[in-house]
Amino acid sequence: MIRSMTGYGRGESVAEGYRAVAELKAVNHRYAEINVRMSRDLLAFEELVKKLIADKIRRGRIEVYITLERLSGNVPAIAVNQELAVELKATADKLAQELGVESDLTIAQLLQTEGVVTIREADTDPELVERVLADAVSEGVGNLLAMRTREGEQLSTYFLNRLAKLSDLADQVTERAPQVIEDYRERLKKRLQEWIDGQIEIDESRFLTEVALFAERANIDEELVRLKSHIGQFQATLTLADPVGRKLDFLVQEMNREVNTIGSKANDLVLSRLVVEAKSLLEQIREQVQNVE
Repeated sequence: MIRSMTGYGRGESVAEGYRAVAELKAVNHRYAEINVRMSRDLLAFEELVKKLIADKIRRGRIEVYITLERLSGNVPAIAVNQELAVELKATADKLAQELGVESDLTIAQLLQTEGVVTIREADTDPELVERVLADAVSEGVGNLLAMRTREGEQLSTYFLNRLAKLSDLADQVTERAPQVIEDYRERLKKRLQEWIDGQIEIDESRFLTEVALFAERANIDEELVRLKSHIGQFQATLTLADPVGRKLDFLVQEMNREVNTIGSKANDLVLSRLVVEAKSLLEQIREQVQNVE
């Protein structure tokens, strides 16, 4: 089953004081392009994140947003330089006594003094962080793939509907083609008769040769065979599990080539109308094929 290249997926993982969230947004792109956005302290895990995504997604531009937060159970360590605080308090009291004023240095002011209090982030466990990030990204990728698969099912239905119409048009062209030769034969014979005005007889041999030459130039049997073959290949490709966007794009180009050739040989209003309808369907298919992984 085909998959769309667009979609969104979110994953979250919580373990031992950490909470990681991964959000993935995918849009169309010819190749696979993965852009990861995370804080600088997590850059060491960027390649891991890209690999987890690249193993599952072959085409599309993927924007990844990752956040990691410490939960309440993982608080930073606070250290107080008590000796410095005592020294500052003693100095303030001595200065107040010498100036004959009351010392009003408070604990709050002491704690705000540079060097008295040091806050140190709790040690980070790289293996734990890697596991939490990997779990969040894997869940996000899974949800993204699920959305791309659902959209792929809708695209598949869309394609099959238009391929059925295209196949019907091809059948109409096949049915009409012999009549084009017969119409030409009748028109040519009528013109010749009007031209010679009954004065001489029509050379039947030369007349039939001219009709045969027209039939050869207007023959579209090979184009119809190839067109129907491409339609069948397209339908079969829709059932494959591998990324098939490029193959479908190629098949659309080939179908368009055959339809254009039929149009150039048409020389018939009915066939021309059918060709225009077929090209319109192929354009609709081509636009949506750009969304297939």
